[in-house]
Amino acid sequence: MSNLTNTLTGSSQGDSRSRKTQELVKQSSIILVFVFICVLFTFLNEYFLTWGNWLNLLRQSSINGILAIGVTFVILTKGIDLSVGSIMALAGMLAASFVTTGNEHFVGIAVAVALGTGALMGLANGVIIARINVPPFVTTLGMLSMARGLTLIYSDGRPTANLSAAFRWIGSGNIFGLPLPVIIFFAVFIIGWVTLTKTTFGRYVYAVGGNEKAARTSGISTRTIIAATYVISGLLAGLGGLVLAARTTAALPQAGIGYELDAIAAVVIGGTSLSGGRGSLVGTLFGALIIGTINNGMDLMGVSSYYQQLLKGGIIIIAVIADQIRKN
Repeated sequence: MSNLTNTLTGSSQGDSRSRKTQELVKQSSIILVFVFICVLFTFLNEYFLTWGNWLNLLRQSSINGILAIGVTFVILTKGIDLSVGSIMALAGMLAASFVTTGNEHFVGIAVAVALGTGALMGLANGVIIARINVPPFVTTLGMLSMARGLTLIYSDGRPTANLSAAFRWIGSGNIFGLPLPVIIFFAVFIIGWVTLTKTTFGRYVYAVGGNEKAARTSGISTRTIIAATYVISGLLAGLGGLVLAARTTAALPQAGIGYELDAIAAVVIGGTSLSGGRGSLVGTLFGALIIGTINNGMDLMGVSSYYQQLLKGGIIIIAVIADQIRKN
């Protein structure tokens, strides 16, 4: 009996080491891909490696990166969130309405409204999915349409401009030479990484995604964990909408269209499995940077955005095929 126990323990430890090794290899691979793309564009365009271009690249990648971090939590539980683009548009529009010219002192309220709106919409997604058992694809697709409709109704289809300078600073300001959106992006990444890797909640997220039935049997409140991931995704969508409105100096009713696809692409390219339970925010970080680098590099070369969409779609398909091969 003792020998059997030792064998099982050794097998479990071996499986754990194997998973960690596979995750390390996966992260190393995505970093090498990022480096390769950077080297390629360095040879193709002399302006790619300039400091000004890199600041612009990071600024462009920051909003997608913020969204992708929230979507990572959802996909780790074997879910999907198609509503983040519309939620960010609604949150940005509501926030902007508090900081038009003459309301310079309401920036704090605008921030709270954007984050609260995102979290509330995420909570609605989470409750419907976790408590009523409606499939995530259907729920978030419906929320995508509802949030976009609410944005159009609230704004009457018109942009909200003339935003206060204090609010615009969120999207265009600099601290120690770094754009504030980039600082926000990396701050969100650090908080998310610590949450997933160093907390009980993070371990539960992986457990639910890996085997929800086993996680429930072991005493984990799987419904609460699933709902919480959608709240996180919605909250970060609200933050993304806030930054986007501040950066573009106006809240647009059509803002965020297609952003959910880029966010999902960053997560998948970063190695997070659509089957749940496997992936990391480090991969998502480099996935977002790869998408931003491709967009930036091809813009510098004057390549049409049509070809950029074609390339990104191909990369997503390749990433999903690679994940399926690993799973099999």
